[in-house]
Amino acid sequence: MAVRILNHAIKAVAVHSSVDESRTTGLFMAGTRRENWETLSGIDLPMNPDEKTMINSGANPSTIPNAGTPPYTRGIHSSMYRSKLWTMRQYAGFSSAKETNERFKLLLERGQKGLSVAFDLPTQLGLDADDELSLGEVGKVGVSISTLDDMRELLEGIPLDQVSTSMTINAPAMILLAMYVIVAEEQGVASNQIRGTIQNDILKEYIARGTYVFPPKQSMRLITDIFSYCSENIPNWNTISISGYHIREAGCTAVQEVAFTISNALEYVDAALSTGLDIDSFAPRLSFFFNCHNDFFEEASKFRAARKLWYDLMNQRYSPKNPKSSKLRFHTQVAGVSLTAQQPLNNISRVTIQALAAICGGTQSLHTNSYDEAIGLPTEESATIALRTQQIIAEESGVADVVDPLGGSYHVETLTQQIYDMSMSQIETIEKMGGAMCAIEEGWQQREIHNSAFKHLKEVENNSRKIIGVNHGVMEENIQHKPMAINPELEKSQHMKLKTWRMQRDNDVALASLDEITKACNSDSNLFPLVIDSLRKGCTLGEIMTAMKEEFGTWMAPSGF
Repeated sequence: MAVRILNHAIKAVAVHSSVDESRTTGLFMAGTRRENWETLSGIDLPMNPDEKTMINSGANPSTIPNAGTPPYTRGIHSSMYRSKLWTMRQYAGFSSAKETNERFKLLLERGQKGLSVAFDLPTQLGLDADDELSLGEVGKVGVSISTLDDMRELLEGIPLDQVSTSMTINAPAMILLAMYVIVAEEQGVASNQIRGTIQNDILKEYIARGTYVFPPKQSMRLITDIFSYCSENIPNWNTISISGYHIREAGCTAVQEVAFTISNALEYVDAALSTGLDIDSFAPRLSFFFNCHNDFFEEASKFRAARKLWYDLMNQRYSPKNPKSSKLRFHTQVAGVSLTAQQPLNNISRVTIQALAAICGGTQSLHTNSYDEAIGLPTEESATIALRTQQIIAEESGVADVVDPLGGSYHVETLTQQIYDMSMSQIETIEKMGGAMCAIEEGWQQREIHNSAFKHLKEVENNSRKIIGVNHGVMEENIQHKPMAINPELEKSQHMKLKTWRMQRDNDVALASLDEITKACNSDSNLFPLVIDSLRKGCTLGEIMTAMKEEFGTWMAPSGF
């Protein structure tokens, strides 16, 4: 019986393999598992990618220069990870500054090479911990920072001349960076010695994330003030991390992620040039932040396409003299939205696949999510596993041993060219609308993301896209995982610290410095030095933000519908 079944199966395979392959370029053919074969972005997939497929897409690997030479499709450094591995930068932050400091030191001891700070929601919105709008949110999704003392505690015992620090902060980015500068100086580390990145990308907040405070024009003023100040005083700091990550988390496709992120970057460049800055004074310190999702080849190709696209657009539009101005440097975080609370250990596999794609795509730094993040804040154990995943890939997998290991693949070169062309088309559409800012104000990007997210949701609901543990491979579970708990007394403790902080300062001096900030908001003066001065005089994060609101006001973005 078994033999007859096997023979029948062999005949069936023989019949299917004799079908004319010209009729099976990724679309439905009898006997295949799905009707449509496409990437997560909806790009049709040929069954057998070959030289003809690649040429038809416009790709020609023989004309692509090696890594380290323009247009940097294969990587921005000639030897890539043979010379230096990517920075393993695990995102961390919760509860108090003291507890987050302890987590940072743990990760550094276990091999992490850079810090990445997660701030709680009140801090991201420029609110002090004792603001009534902060109630119930203090320390919940990141560390609570209201004063210079909080920043001192966060960085206590960490050598800021040896560690680079990334801070995911946007509307109050200037204030948090100013705090970092002061704490570094107190350690004896000069401003020109510190290295790191502030996210500082407010346009994607209007598009996808929502932690904006000021109207777009005033927000851009803060960003260009940071560009200007840092170019002269903090030369090794990345003044912005232009983020596609959160746009992707909101539901866009890989193509939209590249297009919207680079459109936003062009808007920042134009804003900086309009203030009189020279392109080469700030462009070398622009950095990017991308998501890495489950579609392995599409994601690796996305990074390659983004590098070429940025190089081409920078040189076509701005003609920089410094080669670093047109090199797309980026950090990657694997896709938080892909993690499932069901069968959470499956997330280790997802994270590994995504991390491999980012590394094969040539990332400069990487955060790997912990397997329990769909349930709660990462535990010490899960955070360690996430870091070890990167270390195993680096030291045991072999993927870091050669430059651009997927280069020359029919499939990858075709996808790279297709993502380039499709992203360029969307960028041109945005440009016709007046640029990223105009499109945001009309809600165009928001609508496009909503449509892509809804399409994906329908695919999961109708079972045409399978998610293991959600609509496929489902089983009875007895979830015993205990997420990390936040000390319920934290909020009260932060309130007491703020009360003491205000009692110990000279209030008249502090208030006078806040008045100076409000006046300067209605002038062309750079706000950064005034913020540093105000912090030295004891002002809090929330007070400085309120001083800016007096002149700038606040804003509510359109919903996109």
